[in-house]
Amino acid sequence: MKLSNRTDQVDQHRTFKGTIPDKWFTWFSTVVVVLAFAGVTAGITAPAAQAANPTVVTLTFDDANADQLNAAQTMQSLGLVGTFFTPSGFINNPNYMTTSDMQGLVANGNEIAGHTVTHPDLTTVTADEATRQICNDRVNLSNLGFTITDFAYPFAAENASLETIVKNCGFNSARNLGDIKTRFSCAGCPLAETIPPANPYNTAAPDEVDNTWTLADLQNSVTQAETAGGWVQLTFHHISATSTDPLNITPTLFNQFATWLKTRPATTTVKTVAQVIGGTVKPLVSGPPVPPQGTGNLVKNPSLETLVNGVPQCWAAGGYGANTPTFSVVTPGHTGNVAEKLVVSGYVDGDAKLLPALDLGGCSPTATAGHTYNIGAWYQSTTNTQFELYYRTGLGSWTYWTSSPWFAAATTYQKATWTTPPLPSGANGISFGLNLFSNGTITTDDYEMFDVATVTPPPPPPAGTNLVQNPSLETAGAGSFPQCWQAGGYGTNTAAFSTVSTAHTGTKAEQLTITGYASGDAKLLPAMDSGSCAPPAIAGHTYSVRVWYTATAVTQFVLYYRDASGTWVYWTSGPWLAAASTYTQASFTTPALPAGATAVSFGLSLFNNGTVTTDDYAMFDTVGAPPLG
Repeated sequence: MKLSNRTDQVDQHRTFKGTIPDKWFTWFSTVVVVLAFAGVTAGITAPAAQAANPTVVTLTFDDANADQLNAAQTMQSLGLVGTFFTPSGFINNPNYMTTSDMQGLVANGNEIAGHTVTHPDLTTVTADEATRQICNDRVNLSNLGFTITDFAYPFAAENASLETIVKNCGFNSARNLGDIKTRFSCAGCPLAETIPPANPYNTAAPDEVDNTWTLADLQNSVTQAETAGGWVQLTFHHISATSTDPLNITPTLFNQFATWLKTRPATTTVKTVAQVIGGTVKPLVSGPPVPPQGTGNLVKNPSLETLVNGVPQCWAAGGYGANTPTFSVVTPGHTGNVAEKLVVSGYVDGDAKLLPALDLGGCSPTATAGHTYNIGAWYQSTTNTQFELYYRTGLGSWTYWTSSPWFAAATTYQKATWTTPPLPSGANGISFGLNLFSNGTITTDDYEMFDVATVTPPPPPPAGTNLVQNPSLETAGAGSFPQCWQAGGYGTNTAAFSTVSTAHTGTKAEQLTITGYASGDAKLLPAMDSGSCAPPAIAGHTYSVRVWYTATAVTQFVLYYRDASGTWVYWTSGPWLAAASTYTQASFTTPALPAGATAVSFGLSLFNNGTVTTDDYAMFDTVGAPPLG
């Protein structure tokens, strides 16, 4: 592998591309696979012989950033052309070029070239994934009507095996970085690449241009090559007056350089990569198909134990909006030695999360359209969190899908679980993660994803098991509520919840005070979630629900159940219970749980002005329920 000697800049590029765009994005353009047909040979002819010491400059632009159109406008005005290395999964998304933008570039003589579908470090993925990334990018771009003959390695990460894959996918060349002398690095390197290159699948170029480059640096990269002749590929990412990305130069600087370049002697010309390399347009080749869905836990490296360069293999940072996320590996995990910690600061909007890599099947879980999935992860968090889900279609188009209900803050590891809706038609992969959408810290481990159609229901808990999570309310959660508990109620009244120390057992109980009562009720309930907090239950069974309370007014049990679709519905209420000045145990035996129900939530309600304090909740299957008290 030949990496740029400017490792700081390569790493910055890596960080920039490791971030998932806005959740409302359609992250990759959807493409229909068109298999190659034999005998395609359009003429891009080899360059004609040039005068002594000819020098060729190629202006290349990576990643399809929309602000590169600033440079394209300048180039058009000067009659210059360039090559735009384009990840097909980025186009038609916010801050990236559209198909129409790219058509305009080609109409002005520029070249569209390959840069993988989702911009991974190809040296860190399997051969099949690398082949999908390289071949399918060419297929995607070709299906949009572009002639694709040349390629650039993301992050300048390559090796001999990848060179072979690029060649077999039908490309005529592939660009590297950091193998031509600049003032920043590679002092002993050549001043230019040869024409033709000794190895067209590892062509040499200077370091990528960043915000430390001056006009003199850009000019020197050309004038030093002119002493002996050869090829100089200059690589740009952002051309913006406002971008803070390290891989940015201003439109003013680019205009100054391009104007100067236009005035060079006739022996110095500006060409696209295709004009330098030449060669025919080879037939399209698709990469291996997406791996079929397996069985069991579909998440790869679910416990995050396998690390590559200090990062869990098959995982990547994701997020959008204005916030500052910091990811780190911590030890120990929920199980094993590794967990992932995310800290968000400076929050304004958006979110951040750890996700299975949004790739073409090497890491992201394969899924089947129409199926539903049980997803889960263990977490500790200082604030609320939720699952964010994306799905993949076609040859690499990732789309925001849906979000789960919120999960409360947790001071100890808790398991968040949720059942997805049916996967949309045409989708073939899923990525999901627990996000932060405020300042705070979350640590996650032990992810899972199971196809509901293949899951064997877990055995019922042993007889006599209290099904309520955090029954004594001792573990604090979000705001004034204990972990796994929430407020409930309706109508016109003012309900105030608070944690008090006058507990039945332990040090915490929950007090509810109602004022301004006109109608409805209020109550404390086990969180009405998808299963991590709500007490699980079995349709057809009856349950004994219990709680210790004091109250200044009458109260009663109110019960809800979660139906087969995951929706919570009102179920029934218990008899009225008298006011009590000292802790008294209330109990109620439910009717049979309706068909399709999977969980129960219950609480003591106030339906008048007054105060109720509750503690030590319990819910038992009546088969094997212990006696009261």
